[in-house]
Amino acid sequence: MRSLLLLFFCLLATVSAATPLSPAAHVEIDLLITRLETSGCQVNRNGTWYPAAETRSHLETKLHYLESLGAVENAEQFIERAASASSMSGQPYLIKCGDDPPMEAGTWLTRELQAIRASARTVNPR
Repeated sequence: MRSLLLLFFCLLATVSAATPLSPAAHVEIDLLITRLETSGCQVNRNGTWYPAAETRSHLETKLHYLESLGAVENAEQFIERAASASSMSGQPYLIKCGDDPPMEAGTWLTRELQAIRASARTVNPR
């Protein structure tokens, strides 16, 4: 029992020490969700395929929950902790676009995040 309490307080301290999501991270995550929403792809969650446009509210709900815990600081953590797998079943989300074979959502979203960042560098070179 003592070990469980120690683990609980360690987790609580870790979550409490997390940095809130920055405005720049919010923008990236919103762009990422918008890309998915407008992609025309389908998203498989727990064995059921949904139009990607219907996934926006689901991912935003998960994001708001993680934000309330202080458990997400950037787009990579959003992908890893909210957008890659079901928090209920642990099953990975899949994304299928056109005739392409389904791929894990984490892979698709990471690729899109890289494209968003590349585009931002083109618009705002340093």
